Amino acid sequence: MTLSTVLTNKHRIVNNLRDIARILKDAQNVLVAGHVMPDGDCLGSVLALGLALEKMGKKISLLSADPVPSIYHFLPGSDRFMSQVEAPDRYDLLVTLDVSSPERMGETLSPLLTAGLITLNIDHHASTPPFANYNYVDANAAAVGEIIFDLIGLMGVQMDRNIATCLYVAIMTDTGCFRYEHTTAATHLRAAKLIEYGVSPAQISTAVYEQKSITSLKVLAAALDTLQVSNCGRVAWMTLTPAVEQTLNVSDEDVDGIINYARAVQGVEVAVLFRYVSPDKCKIGFRSKTCVDVAALAQEFGGGGHPRASGCVINGDCANLADRVIDKAVEAVRESDGRCS
Repeated sequence: MTLSTVLTNKHRIVNNLRDIARILKDAQNVLVAGHVMPDGDCLGSVLALGLALEKMGKKISLLSADPVPSIYHFLPGSDRFMSQVEAPDRYDLLVTLDVSSPERMGETLSPLLTAGLITLNIDHHASTPPFANYNYVDANAAAVGEIIFDLIGLMGVQMDRNIATCLYVAIMTDTGCFRYEHTTAATHLRAAKLIEYGVSPAQISTAVYEQKSITSLKVLAAALDTLQVSNCGRVAWMTLTPAVEQTLNVSDEDVDGIINYARAVQGVEVAVLFRYVSPDKCKIGFRSKTCVDVAALAQEFGGGGHPRASGCVINGDCANLADRVIDKAVEAVRESDGRCS
């Protein structure tokens, strides 16, 4: 399978990673893009694939609709991201990574999907629809970084410290430092191999998890001050009000990880974080511990994600939104409790 393959089906599902490797080998000028509000898996995967393609002699450009969070500025190549493309016709392939829907590319980058380029999406969200010309989704992968690790090997690219660092960050962050249930023996074997190429787990952990800004700590304090737990003790939630958002000038980076404090409450199964960015826009994050599929919960409000981590954005009247969401969360816990260990 190559770029010259005639597409009889506009959105083709590809199940063999070797076919993806052949598509990439056949490309010469490649755009590699991630999703809005990029996280470690997104950034690490985009950078690793971009660096690997350059070692193959390809011309690449890296795209992100939103700025790279400061905690990831240490990643090799993090300063190369662009937020738009002036001449997309110069490229013959657009690769999107960790993108669960076209909307997740952002308003400035999603038009590239219909700009006449061959498109390829590589993801690990089970709910991801086949929106590209070629779609490779491995829901069993703990991170897209795992897929890219295997893909680089299939393309015959020699791993180096820079690529390994990007992949380690991708895998480490999306497994919660190898704590989440989708972490497997294969995940640890890949991480061990990356360490052999010079990756320093201690330095990376410090850079990602121990470099908090004063603003982010003030945001955490404000969120904890709103912490509530349902009568059943199984759902906890926090709220960032418009006043807090404006007073502290809150960014997405400042909020990263805060929801985990609600999930850490003893006995809680589902945690929810409400961000009332404006009177008519609310961002909602969902997390669960063992049994509730919060991706399904988020889908009820137009969002999606993973079974244990998901989210959505509500545009419109946010009044009384919290009550509806919490009621749904409690209902989801009640329905799943019988399957909890």
